[in-house]
Amino acid sequence: MQVNLRDHLLNGLRDVPGTREFHLHVLVSSPRKSQDLYPFATPRPRAYLQDILVLVSEQKTPDAPRVFTTAIEASVFNVPTTSCAILYVAKVDTTGQSTSPSPAAALVQSLLTYYADPATRPISADHLWIHLFARAQSQYLFPNSADYTGKRPLGDVKLCAWWQRVLSQVASAVSASTNKEAQIRLYYVLPGFSQLEAEHSLRRVAPTPTDSPWVYGHPYSQTDIPLPCPKPTTDPLRNLGHFIPSFDDDPKSRFIDEIACTPDADGIRSPPRKRARRGSHADDSTKDAAPTREGKEQRVLGDLAKVSTDEFWERMSFRQECVAGAVTGFFAIGISCVASARRSGIPPLAPLPGQVSSQLNKRVLSTLMTKLEFSTVERAVKATETLEDAIRGLCEGMVPIPPPRMSTTRDTDRRTPEPEASRALLAPPMTPPRQGRVHVADVSPNPFPEPVTSLETYHSHIYGSISMHNPALAPKTGEAGEKLGAGSEPAPHVTVLAVRKKKKRVGE
Repeated sequence: MQVNLRDHLLNGLRDVPGTREFHLHVLVSSPRKSQDLYPFATPRPRAYLQDILVLVSEQKTPDAPRVFTTAIEASVFNVPTTSCAILYVAKVDTTGQSTSPSPAAALVQSLLTYYADPATRPISADHLWIHLFARAQSQYLFPNSADYTGKRPLGDVKLCAWWQRVLSQVASAVSASTNKEAQIRLYYVLPGFSQLEAEHSLRRVAPTPTDSPWVYGHPYSQTDIPLPCPKPTTDPLRNLGHFIPSFDDDPKSRFIDEIACTPDADGIRSPPRKRARRGSHADDSTKDAAPTREGKEQRVLGDLAKVSTDEFWERMSFRQECVAGAVTGFFAIGISCVASARRSGIPPLAPLPGQVSSQLNKRVLSTLMTKLEFSTVERAVKATETLEDAIRGLCEGMVPIPPPRMSTTRDTDRRTPEPEASRALLAPPMTPPRQGRVHVADVSPNPFPEPVTSLETYHSHIYGSISMHNPALAPKTGEAGEKLGAGSEPAPHVTVLAVRKKKKRVGE
């Protein structure tokens, strides 16, 4: 029997140290067609997109209220043409209000292992690629959580080391589950760092022993594991757009957009000649120009055909997101193992049990990022109650309750009123629309209707809880590489050098 994602994540939280009680909400949207994975490939591959949102709240005592501690936003792309899938981890955030240690590492590892392991992978794909961009920020998914004094987010180098350690554990788990039959390749790039500098920086923070060694570089030159985008029929059309996938709010996507919109070296071209009147001597030239107009869509945009993958990553080191003074990291894992044939006959657009509509997922995420805040314990508790009730209400077909007001004073008080949450919080960051050409949406109908959620779906696939009574985490002894949400950093060892005085010679 296929284990759903909720049960797999709950099982992954079972070994978190301490006496804990977690409440989990998992929203996985039904597959839908997507044209944005390889927007500059010719022709564009057929891809199917699913959105994933994972929310974890913790209840410290049976009488205590719940409070959100961890959230994950991810996307899954299925490309049946090449039997490949891409799992993109967009955001991972914590509120800093959980008991130490934070469940973030166990939760992320369980999510990645669920899709990486062919035994639990819910889509029919023989090859899986995991992509993520590590950039240290004070908050991602929980608005105003950076103002909470108990939140201690990891720094730039420690965050990259944390991701490398988690991904190494995922690779080891998949290798053990498949009896080392799976082909696993791990790649990472720290823009602006050489291989020696990157290895020294991450090893100094936390060594990551793994059966599969890490390769410093990009995965687009290897041939061991197929890439998701199929090769075009004609070789001149193969360009950078066939290698680099595009994701929302990703520096690679913004850079490849600029490369595609680079004007030609000849400068501004003259406008095309107008169509001549019928019966004139210019009809022949108009006919000759027709094939040129018909082949316009086959032309590679901008400098995509001139920039190689090696040059792309070399120029990424000079991008604003990578030279802003903080260390950033790009990580990619390729896993190749022939999956079982139990899901080979299922159409890629067919919704699975427990999946929700993409609009429901988008509505919950928008409410989380624009109408709630987590700056204090009281506000975090209220926000947790609001969003959990909203998810349950949406599954029951009820309208969710409105977001709470941040001000409880009466309007008659002679004081400046507190701004409402909708005005105090900014809209979530989004990748700007693509330049150069207008995006044409896929208007072909979906043969499967949108899934309708119910209370049975909520209790069987979306919501779950688990209580553990494990030994508490041993106090830190000062070794490097603490987990996310741990205590203060250990003091660095300082070597004091004694000043040696120069001896005076006799007779001077």
